[in-house]
Amino acid sequence: MSATFEPLGSSIPRPTLASAALPPRVRRVLEHLYALVSDEMSRQLEAMLGEFEQQLFKHADLARNPAQQASHLETLRTTRLNRADLVPRFLALVESELTTIRDPLGAPVASDGTAPAFRDLKLVEHGEVDESLLLRTIASRQESRAGLPLLLLGQRFGVLAGQPAFDAERLPIGPYSLGKILSDAAHALQISPEARMHLYKVFDHQVMTGYAQLVETMNALLARENVLPSLSFVPIRPRSPQRQEGMRPDGQRPEGQRRATAPDEAGDAAHQRPMTAWPGQPGEGGGPALEDDTFNLLQQLLAARRDVMGKLRPGSGTGSSSDSGAPRPTLTREELVNALSSLQGVPQHQAPPRNLTDVRQTLLAQARQQRGEAAFLSRDDADTFELLDLFYNEIGRELRTDAAIDTLLNRLQVPLVRLALQDRGFFVRNEHPARQLLNAVAEAGAHWVPKDESDPQLNDQLRRAVDHVVENYDGDDGVFENANRQLQDHLRSMARKAEVAERRHVEAARGKEKLVLAKRQASEAIDGIVSEHKLPRFVQTLLSQAWTDVLTLTLLRNGEDSEEWQRQLDATREIVAANAAGQRGQVSNALGEDIEAALTQVGYHVEDAGAISRQLVTGTAANDDAASRTELALKLKSRTRLGTDEAPAPAKAAARSPKEQECWRHLRTLPFGTWFEFDIGDSGEVVRRRLSWFSPVTDNALFVNQRGQRVSEQSLDSLARQVAGGKARVVTEEKSRLVDRAWSAVMGALGQLVGQKTHSEAHA
Repeated sequence: MSATFEPLGSSIPRPTLASAALPPRVRRVLEHLYALVSDEMSRQLEAMLGEFEQQLFKHADLARNPAQQASHLETLRTTRLNRADLVPRFLALVESELTTIRDPLGAPVASDGTAPAFRDLKLVEHGEVDESLLLRTIASRQESRAGLPLLLLGQRFGVLAGQPAFDAERLPIGPYSLGKILSDAAHALQISPEARMHLYKVFDHQVMTGYAQLVETMNALLARENVLPSLSFVPIRPRSPQRQEGMRPDGQRPEGQRRATAPDEAGDAAHQRPMTAWPGQPGEGGGPALEDDTFNLLQQLLAARRDVMGKLRPGSGTGSSSDSGAPRPTLTREELVNALSSLQGVPQHQAPPRNLTDVRQTLLAQARQQRGEAAFLSRDDADTFELLDLFYNEIGRELRTDAAIDTLLNRLQVPLVRLALQDRGFFVRNEHPARQLLNAVAEAGAHWVPKDESDPQLNDQLRRAVDHVVENYDGDDGVFENANRQLQDHLRSMARKAEVAERRHVEAARGKEKLVLAKRQASEAIDGIVSEHKLPRFVQTLLSQAWTDVLTLTLLRNGEDSEEWQRQLDATREIVAANAAGQRGQVSNALGEDIEAALTQVGYHVEDAGAISRQLVTGTAANDDAASRTELALKLKSRTRLGTDEAPAPAKAAARSPKEQECWRHLRTLPFGTWFEFDIGDSGEVVRRRLSWFSPVTDNALFVNQRGQRVSEQSLDSLARQVAGGKARVVTEEKSRLVDRAWSAVMGALGQLVGQKTHSEAHA
């Protein structure tokens, strides 16, 4: 097994911020920034190394032969021996990069078009190419996910450096620089290139998943340090003729365009309908979409986005390369579809492309190999790839870390590209079969579904649906329709089962509420009768426990207007009179027998019922000795009473604030079945729960999960405080489906980037 060894002591000392020739304020700002980055990255890198070691051990355990097992174990041993060197070296390299922000830019090498001399050529190891390509792929993915924050960070670094704005590749803590730093630091582990490739993949999953949030945090820190504190992105407005394209004669935009440029219009209270449908049940269908008009608008947004991104990059001209150069060779639609068909037929055991950028690069590389020259996609085809890539990125933001669902989504990429190239309705029709299939797969791995609540049967159905599409789709939309129809049938079956399970829990909750109310009324009735008399403590205990159960059961069975209820109240008065202080009550034997019979009906043993009856009806003077009372009290304490599983009456809550009071009133108007999203702790995790039922009397609310299983109960008061505090929110129909929320995010980002206005602003 080949490995790279570099003695740590032989490396040249690297510059630090303390020794760098930087202005004092710039040095102080960079030191604060480095402290933030080093603290965050050190924790994530330690977690990465731990995960890397676990995967090495797992691979060794699953190795096909002893040689592979020995190789993995040797890599594991070497990693554990040298892992302490990686994090310090990584952070030292980050600090060294920060010290170079004021270094002058190197002059671009002029190309005279001549071929390089033979002495300038050298052989390159395949491993080096693979490592560089993998790290660049990771960096480009992060650049697309954190595009706008990276642009703002580049502007702020330009101020610190006294130079033009930094692009993503030049940022010292940008995704490309972090990849190069990791490549250098990984040599400290002294592992093989294959193991380093594996380490880079773990780095992508463990560290770079939170990179976008880290960039936002760095921007916030620099703003607090008064480095462009008021910086906000002001997009370049499209020219007036372009803004008028697609307008109707009456000055209004087409319906599809209004939806695209104003995705937040659903925020109007009149349109905020709470989501009550189960997963798999049909919701409000989207209206007919104007496919051509809407897709033309999408192309305009993408063109404006490319223009804005090009103008914000340092050293870029005002025109695109396609405008200034000769016509470029373009793949025809037939060539592109054939290439995608070949890529779709790759065996399942081979890893599919991780994203649409990989798919595109693979296709263009194959075309270049076949043609002998570089080839490009047409404008429409490139727009389709870019839109679907943005769509997938937004979907990925709402998924938990789930290898099974990620694999299914990756396998759907190529068929979806082929479909989108031929059917523009995929982007603009909410009820498109392929869009429904994509939503079902994505929601199975959504972050609001806890991993321990995933359904193995549903996952199996999703795998079958994806297999059917990948194996059979060849331009026929019916393949998606058939796969989606079978999947939706299974989802509807799951919804029916969830409804049945929920109905049982609701009926139990309603019965529980009746029991609580009856018990409260029985206790109030006894308190009202006893309030005028002073009774022995033991008799009061018997009345508040055993006799309260009798009154509760009578009230539940017969109601408060029945003769049985009145008869038990009369018996209560006689019992109180017989045990009142200073009195020697005498009652009939019939009453004692009735009391004993009533106690046996609520579950008391005959002997215990007789002992309680004697204590209640014979009066204070004739009571048994203290030993018998103590024995009876112990039996009562160990006995399970009627309705003991219900929660005790809640203590009086603190007064609600005006916002909490408004939320409480709104919650009481919501229909049963409304879905809520709850934040779990401070980790950013979200779980979705269904408000199956709530009591307007006791204020108690019942919540179930997506299978209809009871998960929690809480008061509407507690729920209102969570909603007011931003810890819980109602899921609306407009934002219920994951793909709809992801698409709204895509359109919102495009509209914000190119300066699109909402429908109301367009008429202002």
